[in-house]
Amino acid sequence: MDTFRDNLLAGKTAFVAGGTSGINLGIAKRLAALGAKVAVAGRDPDKAARAAAEIGPDALGLSGDVRDFSAIRGVMETVAAKLGAMDIVVSGAAGNFLAPALGMSANAFRTVVDIDLNGTFNVFRGCHDLLNRPGASLIAITAGQAVNASALQAHACAAKAGINQLIRVLALEWGPDVRVNGISPGPIAGTEGMKRLAPDAETRQAHYDRIAMKRWGTVEEVADAAVFLCSPAASYVTGTILDCDGGSQVGDASRGDMARGMA
Repeated sequence: MDTFRDNLLAGKTAFVAGGTSGINLGIAKRLAALGAKVAVAGRDPDKAARAAAEIGPDALGLSGDVRDFSAIRGVMETVAAKLGAMDIVVSGAAGNFLAPALGMSANAFRTVVDIDLNGTFNVFRGCHDLLNRPGASLIAITAGQAVNASALQAHACAAKAGINQLIRVLALEWGPDVRVNGISPGPIAGTEGMKRLAPDAETRQAHYDRIAMKRWGTVEEVADAAVFLCSPAASYVTGTILDCDGGSQVGDASRGDMARGMA
């Protein structure tokens, strides 16, 4: 049985920045399946076109770099002109890799902050006057590194922490017309992020051991979290970071194993 009723988002226009692959493409597909008119954007025009074809015959696939305010603003103007004022905007473009702070160049650090944090600001600032207000929902994709320091992740930790605070500030400034929230996915199977951050069996096991639910998450589960946040069910939710991580950020999962063994 479907988690959400058919046509829940009928008549809505959604834009997903970074929606050409992975979690963001999964979100775009889910929004379209529930009736929304959907546009996605990424830097590679061919990849954007392929993503749109996967989403559905009426989806738009556009090219634009979130690091360039004018470029991403132009993309969103096209979306509004073709599909109407936007009701849902997801900012999910991200860059990441494993590197110690002393082994990372200033340019490498700046690149991740530019894509993740500056990109989120550019998308949200650029879409504000193109939104269908009141009632618009903005969602940023963040990560557990925002609140839990992780070695080899100085760039991502800094960028995601900035995104979390940006979400809260915009929720304060833009309420009551616009809701601004975030989703913090945990280890999600089959994603590029997992390939980069857990490239070997030992690292994957270390990630797995921290998951309270003792399974990998799915792209579909993150997409359902996004549907909740942009649906009427979350009409009183703003400035919130929704962890969709199987409890991997809660604490020491090994103690949970011990407790279950003693019960």
